[in-house]
Amino acid sequence: MRNLNLKQLRAIQAIKKHGTIVAAANALGLTPPAVTIQLKLAEEDANIILFDRTNEGLRPTVAGLAFLDAAQMIEERLRLLHDEIDAIKGLRVGTLSLGVVSTAKYFAPQLMAIFAKDHPDIIVKLAIGNRAEIIDSLKSHAVDLALMGRPPKDIPLRSAVFGDHPLVMIAAPDHPLAKCRDITKERIAQEHFLIREPGSGTRISLEIFLSELPGRIDDLGTEMSSNETIKQAVMAGLGIAFISAHTIALELEVGRLVMLDVTGMPIRRQWFSVMRTDRTLSPAMRAFQDFLNRKGAQCLPSIDRLYPMTGAQISQNQRA
Repeated sequence: MRNLNLKQLRAIQAIKKHGTIVAAANALGLTPPAVTIQLKLAEEDANIILFDRTNEGLRPTVAGLAFLDAAQMIEERLRLLHDEIDAIKGLRVGTLSLGVVSTAKYFAPQLMAIFAKDHPDIIVKLAIGNRAEIIDSLKSHAVDLALMGRPPKDIPLRSAVFGDHPLVMIAAPDHPLAKCRDITKERIAQEHFLIREPGSGTRISLEIFLSELPGRIDDLGTEMSSNETIKQAVMAGLGIAFISAHTIALELEVGRLVMLDVTGMPIRRQWFSVMRTDRTLSPAMRAFQDFLNRKGAQCLPSIDRLYPMTGAQISQNQRA
């Protein structure tokens, strides 16, 4: 396939994205016949069909998917080359595609704002999704670097811790357990939980926490699609929730939610930055990773001052 070129690859990418020759042509600023020619040349060069013609539009074949993967990697390498040349010229510029799980969206803008002060000419593009969506973005090379609570094990990744990730139990202020101290695991397990979708980091941590109680994780509670929905449902008195403390700082401060004093909580997990090992680090990626190592933990919301004292701490203060 010595005659394959960027025009052909970009035509293939546009067809996959838009589904038809006409839509792809409009996106590329070309005529439909021009896009058709680029696709035909690529198929003739490889001697294989790249798209199936269906009633719903053009769908990539297995060979087409291989072409698309190669096209994505070439685009990434060209972008990296652009950043490397700028670095050689002494320019502190570049772009970074940052993916964050939905829980991290509560502090990601703060990270970006502080990073921008040191690197004003590096453009950071933010993508937010649930854990599965961000993992898919890593697999497809759609993001350069991702922030999440648990790095996946089925992708070749390099990961680094940049801060603590406390997980806590929350309730409405008028909940019967709101003023209780040293609530046992057995007692909290009697409550109705509001939970995230299967596979989410917080749900997995809750399942681990309750795993020693026979049958409890078989029916955890009511599943909801976002942290915001869960918080609103807790405030409405529909149940309690196990959630990242970094998502509730504002609600705690204004008294809309309370953290329950459950024995063994908060559970301390960690935040990771992850990137693929088969990616060459661009100057922008290096700069952001270095920033996380130096300042990442300082950008995370602090909840220690808002967490209720345990019964033992109250007794100690009273004795003092």
